[in-house]
Parts: sequence; structure tokens; C-alpha cells
Amino acid sequence: MEWKIYNMQGEEVGSYELDDIFQGEVNQPILREAFLSYQTNIRQGTVSTKTRGEVSGGGRKPWPQKGTGRARAGSIRSPLWVGGGTVFGPRPRRFSYSLSKKKKKLALVSSLRLKIQEKKMFIVDELKVDKGKTKEMVSFLNNFSRVA
Repeated sequence: MEWKIYNMQGEEVGSYELDDIFQGEVNQPILREAFLSYQTNIRQGTVSTKTRGEVSGGGRKPWPQKGTGRARAGSIRSPLWVGGGTVFGPRPRRFSYSLSKKKKKLALVSSLRLKIQEKKMFIVDELKVDKGKTKEMVSFLNNFSRVA
């Protein structure tokens, strides 16, 4: 497969023969798995709630078991009470998910194949910035928006 090479001004300066590895099918399930792995590895997983044992206070029985006419109560931090603990609330946990080396490599190749098939990838002969100004990169990106 022949691919065009551009310079910083967005002008075509040559061509390059891509390897056969970029001419296969895109493996969508592997791309999805790699994306989900990336997204889940970003999560902190630090959300937490306090159970009835972790809420401060509530060590004493609020009123006697019998004789008051009120319902039985063992603690003011029961989940039924306002200010009580949470039942089955979220706890800190790890959401990380890792891919094998083969799957990572296949996902990278599949993503490159997809971008090549969609014509959303460019080869630049030399990416050289003189002054390190944002204006230079803006003009460079504008040149390539005309090519696309």
C-alpha cells in the first residue's frame, strides 16, 4: 500500500510503501477490550461509605428494651436511623484490568489499521519547530486540516 509523505507546509514530498501488516482486518473486539482496559485503569476506586460500626457514637442502648412503649432499638447508628451507617454502600476497590502482551500489540496494530483505512493518518518527513512557539504548531495543524 502506497502512502504519501508530507512536509511541514502540508505539501506532498514523496511516498512510502507500507508493510503488509497494515492491510488486514481491524479486530474490533480487541480494540474495545484495550479501550475498556485503559478506561478502567484510570479509575481511582476510592469511594467509600461508613457502616454502622464505623459511624462515630451509638455505643449505648438509647432506651430500655421493655416498658417504654417504643420500638426496640439497640443503637442510634442503625441504618434505619437518620445519621446511621450505610448498608452495602460502596467500598474502595481496584478496577484495574491488564491485557496480555499479544493483545496489546494486536490492539495497537488494529488501531493503526483503522486509522489508515479511514485516511486519518499522515507521514511527515521532518517535524522541526524553530522557536517552540504555539503559532508554529497552529499553522502546521492548519496545513494538515487542508490535506485531510
